[in-house]
Amino acid sequence: MNFDLSEDERLVQQTARDFADRVLRPRAAEFDRTGSIPREVLSQMAELGFMGMLIPEEHGGSGLDNFCLALVQMEVNRACASTGVTMSVHNSLFASPLIRFATDAQKKAILPKAARAEWIGAYSLSEPGSGSDAGALRATAVRKGGHWVLNGTKNFVTNGGIADIFIVFARTHPDPALKTKGISAILVERTAKGLVVGKHESKLGIRGSTTTELAFQDCQVPLENLVGGENEGFKVAMVTLDGGRIGIAAQAVGIAQACLDASIKYAKERRQFGKPIGEFQAIQWKLANMATDIDAARYLVLRAARLRDEGKPHVVEASMAKLFAADMVNRHASEAVQIHGGVGYVKEFSVERYFRDAKITEIYEGTSEIQRMVIARTLLK
Repeated sequence: MNFDLSEDERLVQQTARDFADRVLRPRAAEFDRTGSIPREVLSQMAELGFMGMLIPEEHGGSGLDNFCLALVQMEVNRACASTGVTMSVHNSLFASPLIRFATDAQKKAILPKAARAEWIGAYSLSEPGSGSDAGALRATAVRKGGHWVLNGTKNFVTNGGIADIFIVFARTHPDPALKTKGISAILVERTAKGLVVGKHESKLGIRGSTTTELAFQDCQVPLENLVGGENEGFKVAMVTLDGGRIGIAAQAVGIAQACLDASIKYAKERRQFGKPIGEFQAIQWKLANMATDIDAARYLVLRAARLRDEGKPHVVEASMAKLFAADMVNRHASEAVQIHGGVGYVKEFSVERYFRDAKITEIYEGTSEIQRMVIARTLLK
């Protein structure tokens, strides 16, 4: 597999790097402190094509691929993980399933707005009683006349506070014994009567990214808002998550790169016992291990992205990328704080934020335990 970047891929990567350093990095601490990302920042990203990377040009998008998306996500997350996950969900979890499963009418109505960031999208699968066991969800959608009527509660909805439209997974078959075979994917606009956006979670990390509950109380949406076939929503959810896991693995690589960059800079500047701490072997080994693991994780991410773009099996590769990258970034975010010593524990230095942001990569888009299950099942077939 060739990992050499084409000229176009290098241009996309450099554009993302320049934007991240110029716009996101100086404001990342502000986003973390205020718990929000200004809409104009997302609009700026849309102008660069970053909010519609996978959306075909005919629908106003960039018409790029998952490989380019991973390159951009690494750069964006290196500067601001809150912005990174906002972008990731919009591209990978919202736009991606519409590109693959939506009707032509749905694509024409929604994708151009998503590409321009006029509409921000969100993905709503988890519930208070169903996280890793997604097939146990209890939200329902019942046909009544020309509408679906939704009832139930969703939680941990990334982008929930700013989203204009949600792809919601609900049980559309009355027999709970069907489990995953009785679930459908349905589009719900924020303005739909009966949809209540609940509390905004106060989180450990990625605090600039908004995470909310959703409550559906006899919420009516047209029957044509169904995405994919009726009772086939679980397939939509799982296929979508494979791409989302590549995005979160890319997020982990970006955060880890930020940890390494900050640690190298500090190791050159901080002096102890008459010399920079970078001259001590203990610090050098930490930096060497960090750089090696980041490279390994980066290539796992790019491999999974290439396979997805080529239409080849990539479920295990996506899980491997996410598992390794998430474990890696958490270890090295801790090491970055350790290298910085006492100042690494205070908010004046960014490694404190990286340390908090890193943890979620082991949890969302499927926990590390779920990734191990996915990988092991394939090994034992």
